Amino acid sequence: MAARRNLALLALALLAGCAPIAEQPAAPARDRPAGFPTAFYDSARQRGEPVYRIDTARSIAIMRVYRAGSLARLGHDHVVASRDIHGFVLLPANVHNGRADLYVPLDLMTVDEPALRAEAGFQTQPSAIDIENTRRNMLDKTLETVRHPFATLRLTPLPGQLPAISMNADITLRGNTRTRVVPVEIEASANLLRISGHFGLHQSEFGIAPFSVLGGALQVDDRVDIRFELYATPL
Repeated sequence: MAARRNLALLALALLAGCAPIAEQPAAPARDRPAGFPTAFYDSARQRGEPVYRIDTARSIAIMRVYRAGSLARLGHDHVVASRDIHGFVLLPANVHNGRADLYVPLDLMTVDEPALRAEAGFQTQPSAIDIENTRRNMLDKTLETVRHPFATLRLTPLPGQLPAISMNADITLRGNTRTRVVPVEIEASANLLRISGHFGLHQSEFGIAPFSVLGGALQVDDRVDIRFELYATPL
């Protein structure tokens, strides 16, 4: 009887990360984060400086989220993606005077697109219901998108030469801003700008407690790996 009860508790714990949760009230309509510096780029463009707008149709950010704990084999790794990246890039002749400001509406992110999951080489396959419930839990519980609907990123260059340079990345998530040094590659032409890079972060730095049950035997790893490929065209 005790063994049966323990098995039931384990099953409930495994389902907790993917369990349906109550709907939160819809977030107020907002087309961009408060204080987003659109005016800065408008002024730069009016001065004749080279300003690019992010091409949302081609740009993507991909986050890999990993299972952890002694019972990790019973969980799933996940691929979270944003294909709805907005913002501007200023790229003058002296690249060290450049800057980029980006934002991502978090409630438009996807979880476990088949092609991205195959690219990641993850060995397990969650069900469609598991994926949807994981996405809802991520948005409602982990990211609290009703209160914090956007993630923002500001990039400012560090000394270096194109095409590969390092940038300070000021990342704001759930109301907390942290800075990372991110290596990027920049390819620029008269009609197209491409910026790509990758970095890691820890959820706990942003006040996020990764999902954990059974005393940590089954949990989401604190580390998240992020890869991005941004395309932008001149204004």
